[in-house]
Amino acid sequence: MNNKELVLDFYEKYNNRDVEGVMAYLGETYIQHNPWVADGPAAFRRFVTYLRENYPDGRNEVKRVIADGDLVALHVHSRRVPGEEGRAIVDIFRVEDGKVVEHWDVIQPIPKEIYPPINDNGYF
Repeated sequence: MNNKELVLDFYEKYNNRDVEGVMAYLGETYIQHNPWVADGPAAFRRFVTYLRENYPDGRNEVKRVIADGDLVALHVHSRRVPGEEGRAIVDIFRVEDGKVVEHWDVIQPIPKEIYPPINDNGYF
């Protein structure tokens, strides 16, 4: 399995809140660059468990995948609650020896309305 396939499989387990499934993909060392989640597999287990308990119907739709060597980036539309606008996320994972060992993300809320509107000339 290549790194792109591995990360997509891992992400599908994460998306389904499959705690044990996710854990099978993590390395013994897991570095988390999101300030809201601590480093290490045990902390990630707590995070996925939290999502399963608090947002069981939340889903992340992968829009794009970019793989370059040991790095895989996912462009995601995330909705913790069905029907909400959600968030646009770029998740970047580093894979080492067939395991996910590092993660970065950039998260942006999706507004209900795009403002300011663009005029006929293409300017705000």
